[in-house]
Amino acid sequence: MKLGIFTVLFQNKPFEEALDYIASKGLEAVEIGTGGWPGDAHCKPDELLADEGKRKAFKQAVESRGLMISALSCHGNPLHPQKHIAKAHHDTIIKTIDLAAKLDIPVVNTFSGCPGDSEDAKYPNWPVAPWPPDFQEILNWQWENKVIPYWKETGKYAEERGVKIGLELHGGFSVHTPATLLRLREAVGEVIGANLDPSHMWWQGIDPVQAVQILGRAGAIHHFHAKDTTIDPVNVHKHGLTDMQPYTNMLDRAWQFRSVGFGHDLKTWADIISALRLVGYDYVVSIEHEDGLMSVEEGFSKAVQNLKQVLIREPLGEMWWV
Repeated sequence: MKLGIFTVLFQNKPFEEALDYIASKGLEAVEIGTGGWPGDAHCKPDELLADEGKRKAFKQAVESRGLMISALSCHGNPLHPQKHIAKAHHDTIIKTIDLAAKLDIPVVNTFSGCPGDSEDAKYPNWPVAPWPPDFQEILNWQWENKVIPYWKETGKYAEERGVKIGLELHGGFSVHTPATLLRLREAVGEVIGANLDPSHMWWQGIDPVQAVQILGRAGAIHHFHAKDTTIDPVNVHKHGLTDMQPYTNMLDRAWQFRSVGFGHDLKTWADIISALRLVGYDYVVSIEHEDGLMSVEEGFSKAVQNLKQVLIREPLGEMWWV
């Protein structure tokens, strides 16, 4: 496995300065935003698609520092019921797929999106309960009319260009659990897989080790994010796991994102890394830092320090003792 970073963390630094800093920390890979919510501070798809020389310089800037690009990321909602929003996110996904193909980057990360409750909706609707029956009707309509058709078309586009789609399992979107990812993968094909982030498993009450096992046995992990979550043992009984308070209300929230090792101990992270190795995942562990208690540099540095202790880097050899 290789240790990497989602470079949106350093969007305020010039690209090559950010790469120098990342390389100085001993990392081996970068995941780069191309638009949508992560922004495109370090990668402008339109510019790179139009100019082969710029593409070569872009890739050389990364590789000359001993780094690789693990994925291009353009998280957005291409199923948004407001067509102009959906189109903007869809166009970014398509351009990102095209750019990934030209740069020989195997994975594009994004969200599955979440539709509204009808063709007349203005905002996404995320059903989270099976009753009253209206919610089941909405859910069925969304998957049959929006989610599956969209990803069949977009998945085919990506597959034809040798690019895999890593969907982040995130609350608020149609694909948010191992089961919903596998449902879409069954309908669309193996081009669809997970950009698995343990932080979103914990706050939904899912054990990330089990998520790795479930998805890994199906060969459905395309990319992996390293981010932690802590659940407040008092506040959770007041607000529940679907706490809608702003992330800035840290003292009163039921849960919050933390840097690796500050929500769960390193034994837990060692178990996650071991589970990844067990199911055959031997790609990049990409740090995502959204810890409201730590600066960019400190949260990143502590995540690097902690992950270096548990990451399994070397190829699996023979069991010499057997």
